[in-house]
Amino acid sequence: MSERAKVLGHGPVTLRTLASDLAVSVSTVSRVLRAQSAEEAERWASPETVERIRRSALERGYRANPIAASLRTSRSGLVGVLVPRLQDFVLATIYEGIEDAATEAGLSTFVTNSFDDPASQAAKSEMMLQRRVDGLIFGDAHLDHSFLDEFAERGVPFVLVSRHAGDHIAVTCDDVVGGRLVGEHLLHGGRTRPVVLAGLPFASTAQDRTRGLVEAYEHAGHRVDPSHVVYSGFDAAGGRAGMEQVLASGYLPDAVFATNDFAAIGALGALRDHGLRVPDDVAIVGYNDTPLAAEIATPLTTVRSPMHELGRTALDTLRHLMNGDDVSSVQLAPTLIARASSLPRPS
Repeated sequence: MSERAKVLGHGPVTLRTLASDLAVSVSTVSRVLRAQSAEEAERWASPETVERIRRSALERGYRANPIAASLRTSRSGLVGVLVPRLQDFVLATIYEGIEDAATEAGLSTFVTNSFDDPASQAAKSEMMLQRRVDGLIFGDAHLDHSFLDEFAERGVPFVLVSRHAGDHIAVTCDDVVGGRLVGEHLLHGGRTRPVVLAGLPFASTAQDRTRGLVEAYEHAGHRVDPSHVVYSGFDAAGGRAGMEQVLASGYLPDAVFATNDFAAIGALGALRDHGLRVPDDVAIVGYNDTPLAAEIATPLTTVRSPMHELGRTALDTLRHLMNGDDVSSVQLAPTLIARASSLPRPS
């Protein structure tokens, strides 16, 4: 810390301190101070904001993290990847895309599970930094992005994949559009009483897919009651538990949107156990178009998410970020795949 900062009575000055004082994001401050020229800095902020950031950093005695600085100047050729659970088919497919693109670029990757636990996420991230990764890809971002904001202060390049959070660079499927496609499809089939098995509330995938369906119904003049949005796991057990909760409430929907194919399969089992027929009594739609979706007894209508391409694009985006290139978030387009589970209600 500079003598001037000590005289002014400041504690250690971090990127977060500067961002808070200047009312800009941590990532913007990080990118501006990391830039090697005014032209590069002005990719991220206006000339006036660049000047404010640099002046404040100088006056307050900000010093960059030396570990992060050494990471930027001494490349290891290694990229770390954090996912909630690699056993999940979606995440495994995304990782395959990451690994394919990394191999083509001459990079190596290693992956670890955080189990969507913030303490584990922090510990595993630190472990990756100790292994001197050139950058990281997070597949486990939470909408409460305080951890990512703090991590941005380390100065290590990173990209989010599958989920987004805050203003951090992310490569995702356009999940709001995906949910909207589901809503329009169900409405076209005459289904006006949907429930949503939304997944985990802290995941953008759960919130965005739900929002898309709700917006489609509202646009058609049908309100989806908040009590008909149930948060449970993205897996089969979560889908079954969510469906059981809905049925135990006494509400009988004519459509179910599960924001993950495996949750949809769990819900199918619960509906079957209650003597309800799919699609005659209840239509059901999943998300991601995993291979199992087309092979079950009643083939599952679902939204195809370009999982492998998400991984490839995330790695390519990170590579450009590590090279100091101008990058921005990317959204890939979803596609509705209609199958027997959501045939129109019989007349």
